[in-house]
Amino acid sequence: MAIRYLTSGESHGKALIGILEGIPSGLSVSSGGIDGDLRRRQGGHGRGGRMKIEADRAQVLSGVRFGKTIGSPITLLIENKDWHNWQDIMSSEFQLPSFKQKEVTSPRPGHADLAGAVKYDTHDMRNILERSSARETAMRTALGAIAKKFLSEFGIRIGSYVIQIGEVKSSELKAKSSEKELLALFKIAEMSPVRCPDKSASQKMVQLIDRAVKEGNSLGGVFEVFATGVPVGLGSHIQWDKRLDGKLAQALMSIQAIKGVEIGRGFDMSGKSGSEVMDEIFYKSAKFYRKTNNAGGIEGGMTNGMPVIIIAAMKPIPTLRKPLSSVDINTKKPVKAAYERSDICAVPAAGVVGEAMTALVIAGAFLEKFGGDSILEVKRNYNSYLNYLSKF
Repeated sequence: MAIRYLTSGESHGKALIGILEGIPSGLSVSSGGIDGDLRRRQGGHGRGGRMKIEADRAQVLSGVRFGKTIGSPITLLIENKDWHNWQDIMSSEFQLPSFKQKEVTSPRPGHADLAGAVKYDTHDMRNILERSSARETAMRTALGAIAKKFLSEFGIRIGSYVIQIGEVKSSELKAKSSEKELLALFKIAEMSPVRCPDKSASQKMVQLIDRAVKEGNSLGGVFEVFATGVPVGLGSHIQWDKRLDGKLAQALMSIQAIKGVEIGRGFDMSGKSGSEVMDEIFYKSAKFYRKTNNAGGIEGGMTNGMPVIIIAAMKPIPTLRKPLSSVDINTKKPVKAAYERSDICAVPAAGVVGEAMTALVIAGAFLEKFGGDSILEVKRNYNSYLNYLSKF
């Protein structure tokens, strides 16, 4: 991989840490540019009380000097303000005799609690839930913001919007395929409390979330991520692990609570005939083009010049204010599942995380193809490729 990244930290630990390696030198990077996406991730109707405590800000610890990358690994830090309320519970030092720890022993259905406790041999599932928490995605969002900035240098734009929450859906949004349409939808979505560009559906989604709050329930949904301006030929067909759609699917599926990923029209296409869904090819003004984008911008594991479209389905959050039935892992007796402060609906935020993961994957594929240790070198390589395409 031309880009490598790692995150570290627990939900109520001191901080989240991220390391991003592979960004060329000479890219302008600022904390302010990263913080914009962190604010977007914290928003959305249905978020929980934690978002009222945190005001995420990224600190750049390495890899940037005088506002520009220097080619070395970039290290970011995001402090957890809630740490002050959890210092005893999440201390890295030996437990004081005077401190009585309340262990988490009733696993939540749908969460990592039980499987993680068995795997890592612990009877206190706080060891599991702290790292499996979606709080970790704050750092992925920050790292993705840098990848977005890199891609913007080459005219690549990435955005997202919500197309369904619970039973309320706006399926017609999935039919949009042109760069102009996608960017227009994204602009409208950014003004919606649930990041849905369909105003009627947006209002119904808010009402549905409010009802879930009163019922002590949670909601999932579906969001779409797009990338415009992506050149032909990122990814490859020659090996299974080089296919870009495979990498994107894995990246999106790795986001907490995501249970399904489609590229383009995905599952819809399985019920159609080939003549209905294949994107016909045309040629005009020294350029190949398509009038439709059912394939989601990827054919044979490679980008085809159309916008890349990824759709992801998020299950309802497993932490419920009215807990479901569970079993205490020590006594093996029936209990109600543990409750941790949580969101009612995080689909709008998940879309922002999806943007970050998409940016990291596409930036990696871009650098694999065009290479370069500095932005100027990558631009020379890319411009040479554009010249080749114009003569193909």
